[in-house]
Amino acid sequence: QVHLVESGGGSVQTGGSLTLSCSVSGDTDNINCIAWFRQAPGKEREAVATIYTGGGSIYYADSVNGRFTISEDKHENAVSLQMNSLKPDDSATYFCAAGLYAYGLPKERGMDYWGEGTLVTVSS
Repeated sequence: QVHLVESGGGSVQTGGSLTLSCSVSGDTDNINCIAWFRQAPGKEREAVATIYTGGGSIYYADSVNGRFTISEDKHENAVSLQMNSLKPDDSATYFCAAGLYAYGLPKERGMDYWGEGTLVTVSS
């Protein structure tokens, strides 16, 4: 069992920055991928960034590439998402998820463990 806890959400204005953190605990032997998903009201949950913990490969959704940075702190057992140049379209609940995946951005159904989510609101 893997336990994920997100933190760092909040409200910012357009162009601002936020850093989300995902604390990872439990038996991580059965996962190789930690991802950040987001879901806005009325929209499907989508992966925005993922990191593969073995080789360190990283993937981003086109909508956030160049603005968001995912990183892993093995010492702290955490995965962070640095979000810069935020736009109102980035407003959503952000979820940390973990699972065993082949490569690329994972699908929601491919992830086995989920955090509760943290809300990000970007005002214009």
